[in-house]
Amino acid sequence: MGTLTESIQVENVVASTGIGQELDLETLADDLRATKYDPDHFPGLVYRMQDPKAAALIFRSGKIVCTGAKSVADVTAALEQVFDELRGVGIQVDDSPEIEIQNIVSSADLDHTLNLNAIAIGLGLEHIEYEPEQFPGLVYRLDEPSVVALLFGSGKLVITGGKRIEDAEKALEVIEDQLTELGLLE
Repeated sequence: MGTLTESIQVENVVASTGIGQELDLETLADDLRATKYDPDHFPGLVYRMQDPKAAALIFRSGKIVCTGAKSVADVTAALEQVFDELRGVGIQVDDSPEIEIQNIVSSADLDHTLNLNAIAIGLGLEHIEYEPEQFPGLVYRLDEPSVVALLFGSGKLVITGGKRIEDAEKALEVIEDQLTELGLLE
């Protein structure tokens, strides 16, 4: 693994779980602290946590989405907190409901300024979207790993769509190798 992978920082981990039963969100909003429930604007109850810093979106169906965590461990800790809070107000929750990672968003730095026009041509238009008048970044859809990378002229990039941190590491290696091969990472 190159030294560039050390620049990878996890920005957000999104995960989902469920407790297998319908919930009365109005009652939950009253019973749980640090919640926001406004069904006219969003169908779920938003439950915010400070340690770890994350938010759980709790839906009437019993589905729960955790977002804002900075690691898989933080997602697990945040959702355990939610499960404990639900148990505390008399809701039956299994000992350890299955948690599925949906998306890991990370950032990294190639440590070079990038010529996005040359990259768009070099990598081929079938995997690239680049319209600088619409968005300053180049959108690169990788096949393996199956992620999307946003590359910016500063050399910074955002990698999204992975389900493991290794997906971001592999994507960064692929991008670094391809740009070096094209002579665009001097």
